[in-house]
Amino acid sequence: MSEFDPIRPVGSKFRLGRGSKKIFGVCSGIADYFGWDVTLVRIAFAVGAVFGVGSFVVLYLAIALIAD
Repeated sequence: MSEFDPIRPVGSKFRLGRGSKKIFGVCSGIADYFGWDVTLVRIAFAVGAVFGVGSFVVLYLAIALIAD
């Protein structure tokens, strides 16, 4: 096994998740990009939106507008 084993192929880009999206597909895209469970990403965004006084909502909308 080599020292450099990337998790995803070189040159892969972030894309909004179209298959399992709820609103814009931001959480699904993040989960697909990093190989995480989409439910955990959605929970993290929900907790961040409540305790971050809406800063995660602004972040979510910015990603939705910029990506794809």
